[in-house]
Amino acid sequence: MSAIKYEKNADNIVILTLDSSGQSANTMNAEFRDSLDEVSQKLKAETDLKGVIFRSAKKTFFAGGDLDELIQVQPEHATEFFNMAEKLKSHLRSIETLGVPVVAALNGTALGGGWELALGCHYRIAINDPKTKFGLPEVTLGLLPGGGGIVRMVRLLGLQNAFPFLLEGKQFGVNQAKSLGLVHDTVENEQELLDKAIAWVKANPKSQQPFDIKGYKIPGGDPKTPAVAQVLAIAPAMLRDKTKGCYPAPEAIMAAAVEGAQVDVDTALRIESRYFTQLTIGQISKNMIGTFWHGLNAIKSGASRPANIAKWKANKVGVLGAGMMGAGIAYATATQGIPVILKDVSVENAEKGKAYSQKLLDKRVSQGRMTAEKRDQILALITATSDAVDLTGCDLIIEAVFENQELKAQVTQEAEQYLAEGGIFASNTSTLPITGLATASKYAQNFIGLHFFSPVDKMQLVEIIKGKQTSAETLAKAYDFVQQIAKTPIVVNDSRGFFTSRVFGTFIQEGMRLLAEGVHPAKIEMAALKAGMPIGPLAIQDEVSLSLTEHVAAEARKALQAEGKDLPKTPVDEVVHTMIHELNRKGKAAGAGFYEYPENGKKHLWDGLSRWTKENDISEQEMIDRFLFVQALDTLRCYEEGVLESVVDANVGSIFGIGFAPWTGGAIQFLNQNGIEKSLQRAEQLAAKYGERFNPPQLLKDKAQKSEGIH
Repeated sequence: MSAIKYEKNADNIVILTLDSSGQSANTMNAEFRDSLDEVSQKLKAETDLKGVIFRSAKKTFFAGGDLDELIQVQPEHATEFFNMAEKLKSHLRSIETLGVPVVAALNGTALGGGWELALGCHYRIAINDPKTKFGLPEVTLGLLPGGGGIVRMVRLLGLQNAFPFLLEGKQFGVNQAKSLGLVHDTVENEQELLDKAIAWVKANPKSQQPFDIKGYKIPGGDPKTPAVAQVLAIAPAMLRDKTKGCYPAPEAIMAAAVEGAQVDVDTALRIESRYFTQLTIGQISKNMIGTFWHGLNAIKSGASRPANIAKWKANKVGVLGAGMMGAGIAYATATQGIPVILKDVSVENAEKGKAYSQKLLDKRVSQGRMTAEKRDQILALITATSDAVDLTGCDLIIEAVFENQELKAQVTQEAEQYLAEGGIFASNTSTLPITGLATASKYAQNFIGLHFFSPVDKMQLVEIIKGKQTSAETLAKAYDFVQQIAKTPIVVNDSRGFFTSRVFGTFIQEGMRLLAEGVHPAKIEMAALKAGMPIGPLAIQDEVSLSLTEHVAAEARKALQAEGKDLPKTPVDEVVHTMIHELNRKGKAAGAGFYEYPENGKKHLWDGLSRWTKENDISEQEMIDRFLFVQALDTLRCYEEGVLESVVDANVGSIFGIGFAPWTGGAIQFLNQNGIEKSLQRAEQLAAKYGERFNPPQLLKDKAQKSEGIH
């Protein structure tokens, strides 16, 4: 089988149809590489070639590299991999330099290797479809565009203009591609696409890439141009400030772009291959591909959803409580075309919640990302009310009221009678056990937890919590709803704090423990950022509010005492108590916490924290280890205890739910990538020095003994 169909028409134009066998999308796999080899030899041997057109037999143009292959490339394969990348690029380059016109007929999305293939053509025509996306997202998987993407984007756009697309993996649609000059023409359908491609070939018998024409200058100038040199002098420092040194891919991309801009095209392509090889054989790309590609795809395909239960759709959703969370859930639901009843104790409160959606939608309209008509359609789907009767016929009701068991019981009993037949009831709680909350329901088998994260419009994850009596049908419906509103579901079993809130708490507490130990707060925050966390623990604690932390701890203590257990006091309790009751600093919402929040200035750490600062010689690496291990070990405990049922849910949930360092591939993958024996050894060292929270779970000991990873 060939991944490229070779067809020469009556005008001596060769039409190359991309059609990877046995796949729904074209990828740069071994079959494609062999086919390209064959095609490039055949084209070189043609005697009266008038032009070449690349088109696709799939719904999209080309999906990119084969990640299943890339994740398996080990350091010992470096030379072989480098040669393979160079060979692939040499075939693309030989087609590009045949001296005849080469056209990309883009019938749909072209990302990664697909966009690189398109860039290797002299002319690009695209079907005008708003769903079509172009770009080079490799950086999001710890890789770089290794098929000539860096070299050609820099030569066509200039260094500064190419950087956002290369360093951030920014994708763009047909209109933006046209305004950038990367797409030259648009059409409305497949037939017109081919006709225009043929017409352009005929009208331009001699054609080459603009950058292959003698005297061509990179837009904006090369790295020696004073204006560019000035930017490049500070660009690496700015990039390091962003990545904190955790991500080698953006740094390699910048280096390949700048070095490549100073040499000829072929040398630049070779430089790109070297950096590409370096990243591919590295561990960080494997961590990121494993979670952001394979893990997310497993979740999308329903890995944690009960099998053999028919797909379900919510047609009407009720949300109880129009505060920040309830308003966010209503917005996320309505934007997917689902009618929402937003209920609060008063119509005024409910309208305030609806106004939150209006604000978000107005912003999209002002940015040109949505029409005013579409905004009005979405707003019309949200009904603000104080009357429970309006919930009649809802397939799903989600309560999003304050974290108080009695209040949640009250709203559950008031609302569930209005559910449609076969409907389900969900609690958006972050800590209260679902089995306990379900006791207020007449139908515990239809009761489930749907833990959204704040702000709901930005946070992708939803933690689905099964109570002891939650049925498989209810779980399947909840899973389908989360996907219906374009969010990512993970499934956990019931326990206090579930998975995300419980593990997230360990990170914040570790920060406050370090403060109590006398470490300067700025050092604590910086160590967390260098670990790869998106924000420092003290800043996050301010966002959460110290009062809420105190309330949750008190509730947990009360519940444990009822079971005859105790929650011992820690240095963290002393810090929280002092901040709230002695210093009146309750967090960001109260205007004062670990940070100061000046009205017209940038927030900064409060000087008064110096009361805890004392001589402490802890190294930054030790703090980084404490932040990462305290979360990773507790995640593993959640898996061992059955709170988590899959390693995929653990890794995806830790990154998208608690911001665990993405470079690691997730909390359990952090232990794997470290080496299980090494992770065990480090956990034991930390436990000996800092206490039982670092005690390695039995599962880690068992896996270390067998030299196995945790999968």
